Amino acid sequence: MDMGAEFSSGPLQQPTAPPKPTRFPPHATLETSAYFLVLANGHNPHIAACTKDLAVNTLRVWLTALSIGLSTAALPAAAQTFDTASVKYDSTAQVGGSTLQLNGAGVRYKAIFKVYTAGLYLNAKAATPEAVLANTGAKRMHIVMLREIDGNELGKLFIRGMEDNAPRETFVKSIPGTIRMGEIFATKKKLTAGEHFSVEFVPGTGTTVLVNGKAAGEPIKEPEFFNSLLLIWLGKSPADRTLKESLLGRPPQRSSSTHEN
Repeated sequence: MDMGAEFSSGPLQQPTAPPKPTRFPPHATLETSAYFLVLANGHNPHIAACTKDLAVNTLRVWLTALSIGLSTAALPAAAQTFDTASVKYDSTAQVGGSTLQLNGAGVRYKAIFKVYTAGLYLNAKAATPEAVLANTGAKRMHIVMLREIDGNELGKLFIRGMEDNAPRETFVKSIPGTIRMGEIFATKKKLTAGEHFSVEFVPGTGTTVLVNGKAAGEPIKEPEFFNSLLLIWLGKSPADRTLKESLLGRPPQRSSSTHEN
């Protein structure tokens, strides 16, 4: 008895050659390519004819998904925004050739009424007034009105806020700029809901006041002016203590102790 035959399972199998890559005819249409693709995967012509439509639809889905993916990859990333009281603040701002980041933004309340929103931009995050004032780079304060206010009255309130918070010597040095800012708002007459103004500081240039995006005169040269202005919101007697916390990027703590600016 052939002992080897007891363990034989039949003729030896020849190793299967790897499948050849699918080659499409030159200038093949989508439908023709799908037909050959089905044939190349072991289907007979009858099955290929029946499943051609399915293959075509599948290819179309793949191609559509690929084109959408490529189009999306080519699009620039959308700018992030921060929303406060339905006012959107961009996460970054360009000031004097520098890219600044939004340090914080919030709402100025007067009693229960929303007066304006404010956003502070710096070249580096700062969580204390001292860190903000010590920053010697470009800075920006952007304010958007939520209700109408008399321009002359707003200018007077800002001057009062600076006087109440800035050190005496610093405030004295800021007086020329303070007078200029008061004149700018007096000329404006009034600011209505939706109007906005920015105060931007650029080292070596000074502070520029922009009303609705347009510079209101030449830059204020006194270097002390911008920090004195910031103390309206970040000083020991801020316009709104909750807004102060928001501008510093800290969790706000509602307080009834506010000043009229």
